[in-house]
Amino acid sequence: MELLARLAEHPRRAAIFLDVDGVLAPIVAQPEDARVPDETRAELRRLAASYAIVACVSGRAGNDARAIVGVQELTYVGNHGLELEPDAAGWAERLDAFLATVAWPRVENKGLTAALHYRDLDEAAVQRDLDAIAERARAAGFVARHGRKVMEIIPPLEANKGTAVRRLLEERNLERALYAGDDTTDLDAFAAVAGLALGIRVAVVSSEGPPELKEQADIVLDTQSEVLGLLRAL
Repeated sequence: MELLARLAEHPRRAAIFLDVDGVLAPIVAQPEDARVPDETRAELRRLAASYAIVACVSGRAGNDARAIVGVQELTYVGNHGLELEPDAAGWAERLDAFLATVAWPRVENKGLTAALHYRDLDEAAVQRDLDAIAERARAAGFVARHGRKVMEIIPPLEANKGTAVRRLLEERNLERALYAGDDTTDLDAFAAVAGLALGIRVAVVSSEGPPELKEQADIVLDTQSEVLGLLRAL
């Protein structure tokens, strides 16, 4: 693809940003079972040796993303970019206190944010309970938002995947980047690369993802398995 070839012309002046779940790792029923295939890991190591930065920007905690991807040479930013925000740490104790009041079968406490998973539940049957938890979360000062079969509870800070991408680009004075994502929170990162000298937005589409992702993308992948071919083209 022409866009990818242009990015690969000068890798030391370019960045690659990648979501983890649904992009590098296939979506699985139990989030803790997610793993990045060995072939993909090999490509990530190759890219890390060539590009100015290869970063995983994930909704997971950064250490969890690092364990799942399994490539130490990469940069990891977790909790949708909140891990780069100094004001986020003060919300961890408040989040713990709120989660102590939540009765839900699959709560993933990521330290700064929490995810209530319902992939293995009847969504229609649990919607009323989700709405009630979301209302209480907002009353406690948090933001509640939905993703792919998950509801996330996050601090009300101006931090997201887009702010993380901008920060990493500015630190390295880079104006060329690719971002690949599959969910609503990746739209912020799309916006962050859209105004660059060369910004490539890659959407990994699914029936669960937002239509805006495909609409805004420069490159559309119909399945997660196509990500390996994308990496090999860089």
